Amino acid sequence: MLTKRDLLRSTAAIAVCAAIARPSLLMAEGTPGIIEAKEIAEAGFIYGLPLVMNYAIMYEYAVDRNSGQFKAPFNQIKNEPNVFTYKDTAIVTPNSDTPYSFAWLDLRAEPVVLSVPAIDPKRYYSVMLCDGNTYNFGYIGTRATGSEAGDYMVVGPDWTGDTPAGIKQVFRSSTQFSLAGYRTQLFGPDDLDNVKQVQAGYKVQMLSAFLKQTPPPAAPAIDFPKIDKDLVKTNFFDYLDFALQFAPEQGNEKEIRAKLARIGVGPGKTFNFKDLTLEQKLELGLGMKEGQRKVDEAVANVGKTINGWRVSGLPGDSAHYNGDWMKRAVAAQAGIYGNDPEEATYPFTRVDSDGQTLDGSKHNYTLTFPPGQQPPVNAFWSLTMYDGKSQLLIENPINRYLINSPMLSAMTKNDDGSLTLYIQRDNPGADKEANWLPAPDNTIYLVMRLYWPKTEAPSILPPGQGTWQPPGIVVAG
Repeated sequence: MLTKRDLLRSTAAIAVCAAIARPSLLMAEGTPGIIEAKEIAEAGFIYGLPLVMNYAIMYEYAVDRNSGQFKAPFNQIKNEPNVFTYKDTAIVTPNSDTPYSFAWLDLRAEPVVLSVPAIDPKRYYSVMLCDGNTYNFGYIGTRATGSEAGDYMVVGPDWTGDTPAGIKQVFRSSTQFSLAGYRTQLFGPDDLDNVKQVQAGYKVQMLSAFLKQTPPPAAPAIDFPKIDKDLVKTNFFDYLDFALQFAPEQGNEKEIRAKLARIGVGPGKTFNFKDLTLEQKLELGLGMKEGQRKVDEAVANVGKTINGWRVSGLPGDSAHYNGDWMKRAVAAQAGIYGNDPEEATYPFTRVDSDGQTLDGSKHNYTLTFPPGQQPPVNAFWSLTMYDGKSQLLIENPINRYLINSPMLSAMTKNDDGSLTLYIQRDNPGADKEANWLPAPDNTIYLVMRLYWPKTEAPSILPPGQGTWQPPGIVVAG
């Protein structure tokens, strides 16, 4: 399972021996030679990384009941009446601001209807629809559709039916399996019962049930291949091959799909990738390793650097990526299932304002928002601490994984009205504890989340070009 940043790296870190330099074993008629195969594998890895990451999470959440991360079977909602902690490891860079609800949708037999209750306009919520290509193909929620109750329909790529009366909007997935990810704002620990009440109003049902009609024949049963961190190292293209059968080719995919077919991946393949020898697969490993290196490099350089923070607008729909597979891979690796910039923008950093690596074992740090210059949002903002290597939340003595704007009333401001956050491993003392964000005893990865960022100045939008800029993190004197 893709649970850590180094695991993402290990996806491509297949052992490649010196013997690879000898004439290719892929020179059989109709198959590419080693140079071309390496290039195809590199491009295919970059293209396929989000699909394989998505499949791995779907497998843990909706298929493998013994995964330890299992949520619910397909087309059933699972409400999480709590926020993520260090014990949650299925998704890198998890959001701990908003209790989640998840519904993995199997759209093969018929559409699914998502119903939401009326929600207090002061409470931000969103339902992000993300398909197997990791395209955010629609939103329901405070920003996108308002706070009123409503019924919305999600359809598969090949659906051609009519829209029933009462359906407010139809969302079309580019793949047969999709994720509905719900985020419901929590104002504080004493607000949890209210969140549970909201979550209880979320409803997921098949279209036939919504219409009180006889359901169509069930879709064929699927033998989902087991996936874990060891299997993905050697079977990456097997998983991509499996995922592609549920992702009909789009117009901008013709070239990459044709290339993948030449190494036995996807519909129209010229031979079976599974039949390759280990040595042949190792040849493709050269390309995969280079593809991962390029993704890592792109993640490190994405967007614009502002006071040490990287500010970018990574996730989006199919048109947003427009066939830029590297852009899509970077969005997935930096934080799969991230929001569109208009829904939430995510400045992130691993360095201080001087460009030095943040390390809780070496320094204490501060982050100060000048008076009146906290992140400009319509909903709320947060700053979350992650382990620099795994990109997971860290265990700490006060069980605090983030600081967010709903916590401001309990925090201490400076005499001039500015707000200083203390980012360090050890407790800074009772007078500063309310402003303390515990850090790991090693490298640090910080993510700021601006939910429903304001569009009028000052604003972080467009990402990296807006009039508001996050302040730099400085080493405490």
